[in-house]
Amino acid sequence: MHLTRPGQFFASFVKPLLILAIALGLVACADQWNRPYTEEAVVSNTLFTAFSAPPKHLDPVRAYSSNEWQIISQILEPPLQYHYLKRPFTLEPLTLTEMPKVRYFNAERFEVAHDAADLAYSEFTLNLKSGIQFQPHPAFARDANGEFVYLPLDARKAANLGSPFELSQLATRELTAADYAYAIKRMAVRQNHSPVLDTMMNYIVGLREFSEQVSADRAEVDREAFFDLRPYQIPGVEVVNDHQLRIQIEGVYPQFMYWLAMNFFAPVPWEVEQFYAQPGLVARNINFNTFPVGTGPFFLEENNPNLRMRLVRNPVFHEQFYPDSGLTYYMPESLLRDAGKRLPLLDQVVYTLEKESVPYWNKFLQGYYDASGVSSDSFDQAVQVSVSGELDLTGEMAEKGIQMRSGIEPTVFYLAFNMLDDVIGGYSADRQKLRQALSIAVNYEEFISIFMNERGMAAQGPIPPGIFGHLEGEEGVNPYVHEWVNGEYQRKSLDTARELLAQAGYPNGLNPATGRPLQLHFDAVATGPDDRARMDWMRKQFETLGIELVIRATDANRFQDKVRNGDAQIFFWGWGADYPDPENFLFLLYGPNGSVATGGAGINSANYANPEFDRLFEQMRNMENSPERLVIIQEMLDIVRQDAPWVFALHPRSLALYHSWYHNVWPNRLANNSVKYLSVDPELRLQKQAEWNRPVVWPLWLTGFLTLALFIWAARAYRARQQQRIQPQSTNTGGRKL
Repeated sequence: MHLTRPGQFFASFVKPLLILAIALGLVACADQWNRPYTEEAVVSNTLFTAFSAPPKHLDPVRAYSSNEWQIISQILEPPLQYHYLKRPFTLEPLTLTEMPKVRYFNAERFEVAHDAADLAYSEFTLNLKSGIQFQPHPAFARDANGEFVYLPLDARKAANLGSPFELSQLATRELTAADYAYAIKRMAVRQNHSPVLDTMMNYIVGLREFSEQVSADRAEVDREAFFDLRPYQIPGVEVVNDHQLRIQIEGVYPQFMYWLAMNFFAPVPWEVEQFYAQPGLVARNINFNTFPVGTGPFFLEENNPNLRMRLVRNPVFHEQFYPDSGLTYYMPESLLRDAGKRLPLLDQVVYTLEKESVPYWNKFLQGYYDASGVSSDSFDQAVQVSVSGELDLTGEMAEKGIQMRSGIEPTVFYLAFNMLDDVIGGYSADRQKLRQALSIAVNYEEFISIFMNERGMAAQGPIPPGIFGHLEGEEGVNPYVHEWVNGEYQRKSLDTARELLAQAGYPNGLNPATGRPLQLHFDAVATGPDDRARMDWMRKQFETLGIELVIRATDANRFQDKVRNGDAQIFFWGWGADYPDPENFLFLLYGPNGSVATGGAGINSANYANPEFDRLFEQMRNMENSPERLVIIQEMLDIVRQDAPWVFALHPRSLALYHSWYHNVWPNRLANNSVKYLSVDPELRLQKQAEWNRPVVWPLWLTGFLTLALFIWAARAYRARQQQRIQPQSTNTGGRKL
């Protein structure tokens, strides 16, 4: 039998005890074990936030999704912006000295009045502020002879670059009108895949012909090579001088002002395009799509979309100040706490990739993220719903000083009927009544309650709150689906829906041609358990009328193809405002925009085409907001509510939580460049993080005590055993004592 020597035995206990003692000592010295940032970072003037999906495009010519714009809108500056606080949404100059001046001309280029019968063109004059500088960048660096320092860029140097800002020499130059013209030229190049080119070709004079020419020339050049657009000129875009640009528009299109607040019209310096076209940078994927350059308050110093993206204050940002007015009656005075301060208020913004909502939420509760949305998983922990449907914070959130901002978004979701379909489409009275019956039966108040935790409001039409043409209260009710009862909207009864269904030729939901329930088809992208729950809910809504709904689930690409080709019968769709004008929603129902009519390019996915609606739309679309325009809009809504090409589903409610050290938070979906207005109190953040994340050490101390007790007991037992082994023993050896 092998026996352990005493030294080995005691060493086997001393080593783990020593490790435990060191660990307990470290516990005594550490306030937080799990802090993802250094204390230096926490106390810096930095905003910590997250993104759930890496942005695909940061080049303004292509970027169009919200997760892309949340980055590039802090870097780039179109001519106009939305006032951060004013409601309704209000445009104001950003890089201009004043709002664009508009003049009107006839075909002979003589100036006419804005309502002249022979008006042919509108001319927008943009006067730029002087002295605005691009963010420092190596593309602008020149030597004493005026030559570009990094053209060409040494291949070995390029091979080791992770960012253009790793190069030692950075420079800047002044923003000019030509930079805005260059951006429009880039939009016109088909190979750049701008999603708004086809729309803009209908308005900017000469853009269509220019696009055809420049795209053909671009096709003759290597795809990665620099293609200099400076020699090309768009007839309707005139650079008058360094600080003045004129853009000519076909006819009258006042909504063009809104386009001038979008990133598609942000300036692009040709030097940066030239710099990024170098083979070494192309190989490293360093280009305008990964490191855009602008005149905004921040620049993108770090772009690792699979881990972190980091914005840093632009050191040459031009003078901008926090607004000192704009509050309406429901907005807190605290929103003016930084009135008059120079922007931006932050030095840095760190975006961290968080693919799952639960880890993001837990880190927010620990204070490691400054703000958070509210997912379904965390809703009950964060928000309580009153009997009247009002949302408020739970006691747990209130105790932590967390605050909440919410508001109805300028967005509409709808259940679309394909108006070209043989069963559900058409404009006869019986088809109208079939769709009206379904509009009543599909109870979106219930949907909002079950699937959205009351974060939305049932829609009465295509125009959301906050947009001209949306009427509140009894004036805004859809009389074919809702009634105004005791000061609120109330959905009509299922008995009314069944009566309409019978008048449509389907009594009790039965198809007289087959004697069986009418069968309709719902096309959707549905893969997860939450999707299945919604599909089951949708099926039950149709069952209340005796109609059988067949779910045809497919992948996203196939689904979009079916919608574009007019092969889907019923489907769910949505639209968020590009700009705050009713035209931006009503054009979703304009006949010439039909998906099938345009070969799949149109935004009228229901293929709705009512000649009277289209006539009124053409009359309304280019009018200024006025009582006359409102009357026309209400006539259009009466038509589309009766035809019911959509079940007007809902307008979603945004819901955001933020900590007590995070200031100036106010929802403004159209003001994408809002980060410059935000501020933090880093000292309070550090204090709260320490308070909420103190290590729970008593289990370790208990473990240490038990281990020590076990050690003492084992040591005593071992010693007793050893002593017992060495006690003198007598042995009978013939009377002789040994």
